[in-house]
Amino acid sequence: MISPNGIGKDAFWQALKDGKSGIKAITRFDTNQFKTKLGGEVDDFKPEEFLGEKGLRSLDRSSRFICSTAKMALDDAKLTVTEENTDEIGVCTGTTLSALWNVSEFGHQIVKDGPLFTDVGLFPGTVVNAASSLVSIRYNIQGFNTTISNGYTSSLDALKYAVDFIKLGRAKAILVNAVETLGIAGFTGFNILGFLAGSSGEEVSCPFDKRRNGIILGEAAATVIIEDEEYARSRKAKISAEIKGMGNYFEAYRLGRYHLDPRGLKGSMSRALNNAKLEAGDIDYISAAANSVVKQDYLETRAIKDLFGNEYKKVPVSSIKSMTGEPFSAAGLLQIVAGIGNLRYNFISPTVNYHVADAGCDLDCVPNNWRPAKLDNILVNNFGPGGNAASLVLSRLN
Repeated sequence: MISPNGIGKDAFWQALKDGKSGIKAITRFDTNQFKTKLGGEVDDFKPEEFLGEKGLRSLDRSSRFICSTAKMALDDAKLTVTEENTDEIGVCTGTTLSALWNVSEFGHQIVKDGPLFTDVGLFPGTVVNAASSLVSIRYNIQGFNTTISNGYTSSLDALKYAVDFIKLGRAKAILVNAVETLGIAGFTGFNILGFLAGSSGEEVSCPFDKRRNGIILGEAAATVIIEDEEYARSRKAKISAEIKGMGNYFEAYRLGRYHLDPRGLKGSMSRALNNAKLEAGDIDYISAAANSVVKQDYLETRAIKDLFGNEYKKVPVSSIKSMTGEPFSAAGLLQIVAGIGNLRYNFISPTVNYHVADAGCDLDCVPNNWRPAKLDNILVNNFGPGGNAASLVLSRLN
């Protein structure tokens, strides 16, 4: 994985345990015209360390990210793609805004130089499945290649799609990827919608805190390899965790707006628990979707209270977005990688920048410092304005 506060899973897990934030002043583009100046920017990424020098010029930032995380994951899983097994391996990627840089640059050149003088190399990257396709091309993965573009829930939805393919016998191993990168086009869009922190208060990512007033955008990429358990054991794979259950829900509400009743998130959490054959009391920790937006954090609190009833304060709930910013489509997979580290090293990641309690968000949000805990089942939540909600139960494999 690649994140603002760590490249590679081990560095990321240590950063989460230390409460290390990757949020900093944006350098990738000029922010002088915006009130918001900060972002979860990756600033120490060297793609040649993972991909070599050859062919880098033809890869945009999103493709460099995702091809690098795919390489890390294949190496970590000791999964070698050959002509004999390539048809049994697939790729499924969650992303929404990764093609925006190519789209905006291609459009700019058409207007500036005219259609006959536009860089032909930009056009293939204007489609949302470009980054995912390049993973298959680079590593000769021929089973299938699918891109899921559902905004905030894209990577969990991509994971569910991949799980279904394995259950249907369409694949034995799948690289599930997620990627978003910072760019001025996406940043401008979130700014126009009024979702960025700093436009009406302090510029800080502080989920569940009363000072919260919007998101700090982040960039990140991650790849997890999921396999049929029998196949994984047959090749003596190192198994990190089990996908116990998944659920998603679409509220069919207005784009860019929150429904006042968090029925979508309640529905996705309930479906994930039912699918996992677990009760709410079996959950040891919730990795929250909370991203420092006033309504989002409040609605997630309400949904958790409705699901857990009077026992809601007994389950720790924290948001790693306090350290990474909001990586949009990549959020779910980052939370899963974080969850694997939580299960492996028996700790709960903190919600940093938490200083002023909000009565409407009265959860145990693990403020500012990590907490030791023996974890068996983690509930991961994703949702945002517009109606999509997704949840997953990640469990220790006994």
